[in-house]
Amino acid sequence: MIRENQDLLNRINIFLDGCLVFLSFMMGFVVRFYILPGGTMTMPAPSYLMVALALVPIHLFTYSIIGLYQSQRSVRLHRQLGKLFWANTFDFILLQMFFFLFKDVHFSRLALLIFFACVNGSLGIKRIIERKSLHRLRQLGHNQKFVILIGCGQAARDYLREIERSPELGFEVVGYIADRPDISRIPHLGSFDDLTDILNSHKPDEAVAGLDIDEYIQMPTIIRGCESSGTKLSLIPFYAQYMPSNPQFDSLNGLPMINLRRIPLDNLGNAFMKRAMDIIGSLILIICSSPIMLITAIGVKLSSPGPIIFKQQRVGLNKKLFYMYKFRSMRVNNGSDTSWSTNHDNRKTKFGAIIRKCSLDEFPQFFNVLKGDMSLVGPRPELPHFVEQFKEEIPLYMVKHQVRPGITGWAQVNGLRGDTSIEERIRHDIYYIENWSLTLDIKILIMTLWRGVFNQEQLQ
Repeated sequence: MIRENQDLLNRINIFLDGCLVFLSFMMGFVVRFYILPGGTMTMPAPSYLMVALALVPIHLFTYSIIGLYQSQRSVRLHRQLGKLFWANTFDFILLQMFFFLFKDVHFSRLALLIFFACVNGSLGIKRIIERKSLHRLRQLGHNQKFVILIGCGQAARDYLREIERSPELGFEVVGYIADRPDISRIPHLGSFDDLTDILNSHKPDEAVAGLDIDEYIQMPTIIRGCESSGTKLSLIPFYAQYMPSNPQFDSLNGLPMINLRRIPLDNLGNAFMKRAMDIIGSLILIICSSPIMLITAIGVKLSSPGPIIFKQQRVGLNKKLFYMYKFRSMRVNNGSDTSWSTNHDNRKTKFGAIIRKCSLDEFPQFFNVLKGDMSLVGPRPELPHFVEQFKEEIPLYMVKHQVRPGITGWAQVNGLRGDTSIEERIRHDIYYIENWSLTLDIKILIMTLWRGVFNQEQLQ
């Protein structure tokens, strides 16, 4: 039943996308020449109509290639919208190249820009409404995807827990197959020897194997049973807790290998784009904030004896040490390299408390970004003393050093600043590292301006 529903939904989805692409292009034409003043129509209306019709199959083909018409049940909305944006950008560039090759074709640039905004906006809103509607239907018990769980190990229990947490995804586990009845919340359907008969009789939409290491001997039987019954099989490795959210696969002469720690910024193109954004962004921020930094420097100098800039060694990319710059907010003391500051730290000066409250003490780190020691966005760098301590206590702690540390980060904009849980901070840092994109960086920078500039430190 789910396959029939999915086919119907896909047809409706494709038809609506085609209609919106066509209407978006014609909307650009109408807005430019019939709503906005001063438009001179150099190409007749039928030409715009022909281009709109031609764009529909091109866009639908691009959407299909990047997977927008595959099941999006488990795909996060921001990833779906990101794919849509880049697909539209790609097709828009192709359209511009086509017009450039034909010198005598003069379509309004403003009309094309309006089309680009409309096609992203309309298809994005459509997908948001579609997702919200499907989530509501699934919570009511409709459009369910029926799953049989194979195994009763920790991976199977973790899968069942996540399914129960997210009823809006529409997965219903009808039972599990294992040699021992060990899960009480769902029916035990039988043993591994009965697998083929169970799959043929229940006809699930998918089978999910979550085996313990001692059950892996059953894997050939499970694969044969799923293949003979035509059931899609998904596998949760027993070592899933050590894997990233988006593992990469390599091949050695046909032998598949899982790369546990390949991250988006290992790609030279991604690294170049991020570094370019850091250089341009830090130069703009240094120029724009220079009056504020000058006033802050004078305030630090007048507030207490000592240097204006506080220079402290931190651990950066590839565990290399660097000096991070801040406006000094505390009285000169001997504990700065082995202790954290707290909300009620008596070492803070009155002026230091103000600039820390407003995060003005962080502004000199723009120069760290320009030098290449830091990035605008990334995990916050830590003192060597604490790195040595945490790397033994907190799993995956050292993964954060595979990217440049940042002035702000995913953990900070989610409230994990200062004296907060290290485990939670690392969890957010790992998410950022494994899911990096320029869009995520921009989102974090916007969130920093919106909620992350003023922190929770108390004024003295």
